Amino acid sequence: MTKTAAIIGGGVIGGGWAARFVLNGWNVRVFDPDPQAERKIGEVMANARRSLPGLTDVALPDEGQLSFHGSIAEAVAGAEWIQESVPERLEIKHATFAEVQAACSKDAVIGSSTSGFKPSELQEGAARPGQIMVAHPFNPVYLLPLIELVPGEAGDAALIEQAKAVLSSLGMHALHLKKEIDAHVADRFLEAVWREALWLVKDGIATTEEIDDAIRYGFGIRWAQMGLFETYRVAGGEAGMKHFMAQFGPALKWPWTKLMDVPEFTDELVDLIAGQSDAQSGMHSIRELERIRDNNLVTMMRGLKAQNWGAGALINAQEKMMREGTALGAHADDVPADQPVLTARRTVPLDWTDYNGHMTESRYLQAFADATDRFMEMIGCDAAYISKGGSYFTAETHIRHLDEVHAGAVIEITTQVILGEGKKMHLFHEMRDGERLLATGEHFLLHVSLETRKPSPPSPAIEAALVRIAKGHAGLARPDGLGRAIGAAR
Repeated sequence: MTKTAAIIGGGVIGGGWAARFVLNGWNVRVFDPDPQAERKIGEVMANARRSLPGLTDVALPDEGQLSFHGSIAEAVAGAEWIQESVPERLEIKHATFAEVQAACSKDAVIGSSTSGFKPSELQEGAARPGQIMVAHPFNPVYLLPLIELVPGEAGDAALIEQAKAVLSSLGMHALHLKKEIDAHVADRFLEAVWREALWLVKDGIATTEEIDDAIRYGFGIRWAQMGLFETYRVAGGEAGMKHFMAQFGPALKWPWTKLMDVPEFTDELVDLIAGQSDAQSGMHSIRELERIRDNNLVTMMRGLKAQNWGAGALINAQEKMMREGTALGAHADDVPADQPVLTARRTVPLDWTDYNGHMTESRYLQAFADATDRFMEMIGCDAAYISKGGSYFTAETHIRHLDEVHAGAVIEITTQVILGEGKKMHLFHEMRDGERLLATGEHFLLHVSLETRKPSPPSPAIEAALVRIAKGHAGLARPDGLGRAIGAAR
C-alpha cells in the first residue's frame, strides 16, 4: 500500500524532502503559497531523478504521485509523515503546527526541518506536543542521509520509533539526540568552521577558494568516511586516541582560532566574500553546480558502498530492505524453475556512462557479474559459505553489446542456467530496458576450493539447489546468441 507524506513549505529543503519521498514510492502532497513552488520543486525533482536512483544497485520503487494543494488541511489529510520546512521564525512555525494538528492524524509524525530551534520551543502551545519533533536534514535532502532527530522530553516514544523506521526505509540515518540544544549538533560544528573561515577571509589570510581547497583536498575527504573522532584516533597511530589527545591537547590553549568572536558583517566584508565567490564559481549556474555536486556525491557514496562503510553502509542496508519480499531476495527453493531467474533490477548510475553518453563496456561486465553474484547467493553460495572456503570462479565470459543504455535507465537482468552439475555452472544473462534487449552475457564458472585454488565439488545443498533450477531450465528454449561469436551467421 502506497504511503503518503505531506510537505509544508516547498523551498530548497522542502523540495528535497519531496524528492526523497516520491522517488522512494511515497505519494507526496505539498502546500506552499509561493506561486513558483511547483516550478521550483519540479526542478529539484529533475535533479533528484538523475542522481538518487543510481545510488543503489536495486531499482527504487515506482515513483509516488506528487500533488500541490491550496491549504495545509488539504495537504496533511491522510498523511503518515508531515514535514514542516517554513521560514525560521517561531511564530510562523507555531501557526503552521496549529493548522497541521487541527487536520492531521494523531498517529502521523510531524517533523520540522529547523536548523536552530529546540523541540521544546516548537512544541509550545501545541495540541499534542509529543507529535512534533525536529527532523533536521542536510542539502541535498534527496542524497545526503543524515537527519538530526530531536524529539525533546515531550516526544512520543512510539512516534520516535516510527520516525526512525521511516527514515531507514528512505536510506537515511536518524541521529537521535537525547538532549536538546540550540542548532542541534552538526550546525553548531559547521558554525564554528564558518566563523573561522570568515576571519581568515577578512584578515586576508586566504580566499574563499583557498579555504574550500583546504577542505575538499584535505580533511573533508577524511571526514566524509570517518568523521572527526575516528579520524583523530587513526592519527594517534598504534597508541590510539589517548596518544593523539596527549600530543595535540596542549594546542587547544594556543591562540589559533577566533571561535569566540565574530567579524562584523560590514558591506565591505560581504562584497569581498561575494566577489571572491563569483570569481571562484561564477562560471557555473546554480543548477549546473547542483548537478556537479550530485555527480560527486553519488560517486563518493557508491565508493563507500563498495566498502560497506559510512554512508555506503546505509545504502547497502536500504538495498537489503528493498530486496526483501521480492524476487531479488528469493532463495533458490523459492525460485520458479520454469522460467529465467530475475537477478538484477537496477538504475544505471551517473558514473557508469562515458564520453559518448552511454554505459561503458566495463559496466556491462560489472552488471552481469553482479547478476552472477546474486544467483550464487540464491543457491547458497553467499558470503557465509565463501568464508568457509568454497566459491565459484569465472573461467570464461562472452558479452554481446546489442543496444545503447543511458544513465537513469532501469535495467533488468534475467538468468538462465544452461548447465549446472558437479563443479560446473554455465549461465546465460539477458539485460533489458523494458522490452528492449540491450546485451547478453554468457559465463562459465567452476566451483573452487579457496584453500587449494583448484576445482572442487560444491556443498550438497548448493549442488541440489543448482541442479533443481538447471533441470527446470533445460525445458526452456535455447537462448538466442548462446555461444555465438561476433559475425557468426544467425
